[in-house]
Amino acid sequence: MTEVVLGVCGGIAAYKACELLRLFTESGHGVRVVPTASALRFVGAPTWAALSGRPVATEVWDDAHEVPHVRIGRAAELVVVAPATADLLAKAAHGIADDLLTNTLLTATCPVVYAPAMHTEMWENPATQANVATLRARGAVVIEPAVGRLTGADTGKGRLPDPSAIFELALRVHRRGLAFDFAGRHVVVSAGGTREPLDPVRFIGNRSSGKQGYALARAAAARGARVTLVAANVTLPDPAGMEIVRVGTTEELRAAVVKASGDADVVVMAAAPADFRPATVAQRKIKKTEDGTPEAITLVTNPDIAAELGASKRPGQVLVAFAAETHDALEHARAKLIKKRADLIVVNEVGVDRVFGADHNEVTLLGADGSTQSFGQLRKDDVADMIWDEVAALLERQVGDGGTA
Repeated sequence: MTEVVLGVCGGIAAYKACELLRLFTESGHGVRVVPTASALRFVGAPTWAALSGRPVATEVWDDAHEVPHVRIGRAAELVVVAPATADLLAKAAHGIADDLLTNTLLTATCPVVYAPAMHTEMWENPATQANVATLRARGAVVIEPAVGRLTGADTGKGRLPDPSAIFELALRVHRRGLAFDFAGRHVVVSAGGTREPLDPVRFIGNRSSGKQGYALARAAAARGARVTLVAANVTLPDPAGMEIVRVGTTEELRAAVVKASGDADVVVMAAAPADFRPATVAQRKIKKTEDGTPEAITLVTNPDIAAELGASKRPGQVLVAFAAETHDALEHARAKLIKKRADLIVVNEVGVDRVFGADHNEVTLLGADGSTQSFGQLRKDDVADMIWDEVAALLERQVGDGGTA
């Protein structure tokens, strides 16, 4: 059983922390809720005590003989603050300890996850962004807020991510311990498959589900990275802890990835862009001809996004490409590795009932240095961590060789 401290700050999203608490307790974890005084104006102490099965301490002076402001932090194996307000982030970044929760944060030596929730203007304020950067640089995981309905009629970035997504990310962070080897780094991951329209109702596409790309994004966030996930036609639940950019076509995917990769340390092209698109898109639904003979569709070649990224790669930036092949996989992948100027290429053989939509994958990693690593069938989450292990080693080697990673 993991000892979890759930810090709750004063925001309208405090009620969602009840669901997060339930997920922890029903999974067998012991949870100590530490609400701020403002949080108790939204959800009372009896609710937290009933849901956690434990007494709720709200003041440094409660049970002073047990020194709770030190004991709670020391005993914690994982601290999750949800919702985390702009005020709490500022205090944590500057080491201010003026209540039980901030004292707990200063004494905790375990992984700490913050799930911010606030109005868009507060999140985007330079002061808040500087505080978030400080916390991330120290190894804390600060989840990117979701986009959606806020208090009142406001809509924008600042919504608390879904409690189930926070729960999943927090458990991944706990499993990794304090090994935040991507803290302070920005990674871009593309996922899913593009669709090229033929007419208003039809498109050319592929079977990619986006599961491996989403697994890579989740794993990077759990390792402390700031993640931009570019999702092409993916119907999976939004993972917590990252900015999500939705795209449809290959051109849209290219524009989003190129823009996001400007300051990225790592770019992972896990998406499956369509190689071709129709030369023209019919404005009306294409109808059958009288004799049933289909009209010829002229195709043109889409841009090779990974090759473009490889050609413009900055010193110290790592590019990971994917090669999904139906035959002669390693031969084709080695050619792609050279053509795209990638540092690493992930090879897998695909087809009907193979990989697409599945929860497992079987891959080979080819490095630009000539290395080859093959892995048997694994969960896609485990494949993701193996890929990031190799990327972390690449970044370390570049620093050792005098690079700027």
